[in-house]
Amino acid sequence: MDLILPSFGLIFWMTLTFLVVFFTLKKFAWKPILSGLKDREQSIQNALDSAERAKLEMAALQASNEKILQEARAERDSLLKEARETKDAIINEAKGKAQKEATKLIQDAREAIQNEKAAALAELKSQVATLSIEIAEKILKSELSSDEKQKSLVNNMLKEVSLN
Repeated sequence: MDLILPSFGLIFWMTLTFLVVFFTLKKFAWKPILSGLKDREQSIQNALDSAERAKLEMAALQASNEKILQEARAERDSLLKEARETKDAIINEAKGKAQKEATKLIQDAREAIQNEKAAALAELKSQVATLSIEIAEKILKSELSSDEKQKSLVNNMLKEVSLN
């Protein structure tokens, strides 16, 4: 039963030993242990704060990257639209120039045809007049070969002149 019920001396010496160990630990071990724990707690808190800052910076960078991507897409779309408009303008301008050139060529061809036609008609008239004169000359030569025919022709002409 002595083991179950401690005596006063045992309690005294256990308390005294406990207090000596307690004060020794308090004086030499607790300060370094507590400062180590405090340093460890501080480094953990710094790491958590740093991770939170990194998380916020990553979110900001991601938002910035998304904004830059949207701007790049918008700029690409505007450049493509501008290129299409420029292409269409160049094509329309080329079509307009080709149409003007075609119209000018057609007009020049028509004028050339008219000039050739007029020249051909003038030459034809000239040839007809020449042929008519030659025919009339031959007819007159044959008609006026004798004096008798000449007098008859003059009389017929005088009759026609006086009648009109």
